[in-house]
Amino acid sequence: MPLLLLSLDDTLLDRAGAFRAWASEFLERIGAPEYDLEWLLSVDADGMGSAWDVADGLRERYGLRSSSLDLVEEIRRAIMERMRLDPLTACALAIAEDSGWVPVVVTNGESRLQEEKLRKTGLDRYLADWVISEEAGVRKPNPRIFAIAAERARMRLGGAWLIGDSPEADIGGADAAGVRSVWLHRGRRWSERRYAPTRTADGVIAAIAEVMASRW
Repeated sequence: MPLLLLSLDDTLLDRAGAFRAWASEFLERIGAPEYDLEWLLSVDADGMGSAWDVADGLRERYGLRSSSLDLVEEIRRAIMERMRLDPLTACALAIAEDSGWVPVVVTNGESRLQEEKLRKTGLDRYLADWVISEEAGVRKPNPRIFAIAAERARMRLGGAWLIGDSPEADIGGADAAGVRSVWLHRGRRWSERRYAPTRTADGVIAAIAEVMASRW
């Protein structure tokens, strides 16, 4: 029974789409120009920038009276409300599990927020377990977090695969842990020279299919 490690945001759940939808609505609400959307997306940096950075940037750029705390709460609530588990992704996970794979999410972030995403979307029903960096005390790409995931699932890392969208956190982490990987390119080109993914896919469903095919 091989281990299937999966990133959460922008792998199993469309966090980027949820943030973009909120950002467009927010900028329209305050009367900001449409082209400011690209600026706001760059501040967010696919979630690599904190919600506090986004809130402070908005307050400074537009002279907003809202407190940073209120904006952070709005951003987090809006993202949570807009996140949905694609039924086809759920189906792919169920098929993988039926085929003997053990799916475990490995994600960076705050425990409360990440676990809320898992439970509110129903994704938790398709997983054997999950590891969140805050409670684990270690973040991707540190290979220790993948070892913790294997321990939680009572499995070895040998033979495992990882699916994720981050070149450094996911693919770099998989390389450091000696784990094969599938990179979700999301329209990007691979540019890192120190390591490379085992496979590349345009979405998590295709990535799961690549992993399952590797057994045969």
